[in-house]
Amino acid sequence: MVRLSDIALAPLHAAQMLGVIARVPRLPEAAGARAGSCGQGQALRLLVLGDSSAAGVGVAHQDQALVGQICVHLGRMHHLDWQLCARSGATTAGALRLLAAARAPVDVVVLALGVNDVLRQTPLRRFAAGQAALIDQLRAEYGARLILASAVPPLGAFEVFPMPLRAHLGRRADALDAELQRVCAARDGVVHVPFDLDPAPHWLAADGLHPGAALYAEWGQRMAGLASRGVS
Repeated sequence: MVRLSDIALAPLHAAQMLGVIARVPRLPEAAGARAGSCGQGQALRLLVLGDSSAAGVGVAHQDQALVGQICVHLGRMHHLDWQLCARSGATTAGALRLLAAARAPVDVVVLALGVNDVLRQTPLRRFAAGQAALIDQLRAEYGARLILASAVPPLGAFEVFPMPLRAHLGRRADALDAELQRVCAARDGVVHVPFDLDPAPHWLAADGLHPGAALYAEWGQRMAGLASRGVS
């Protein structure tokens, strides 16, 4: 539902967003390989798919990023063939296009999407339909046994955004995440993974928006644990 206050404040929101873009440093994607193998144990094929957070923006190398941290922990129990398909700025619709570069089949998929859908004001129904299409394609065409869908981050808690823009983005993020939860709940083998960490500065990169090394480490360990339990 469109709020009248959001319509009235739209010019201010736009001006504040331009200020954020001008002020916040643009960080590169993490360096390093985007496919490989590691670990020992039962074979498992892993795909990480998503936006700048999946691409490792906020740290220097993929070893420190989401896919690297998943491999550190999951590789203790499994021999992993892993691949990363991610791009800064990717929306859910963009992820569907990125998926074309992924090798099939896969066993476990980790999704990290939603922030750019919030920022680009993707309508709720379109977001839900896109997530459903992406998840269904991963299951039907890539054979995914387990899909771990990271929650849309609670942008209302990120102080890099000034008020009232922050409150507006927070409401949008919460609404999109509710749709993501609904899509996940309707499908077997699909798990919505909540974002339940306070986005305090020590968790974040220099831009105050992307994960820092500590947050990637926590996120990767959490996803590895869910993946191990989900396929055992």
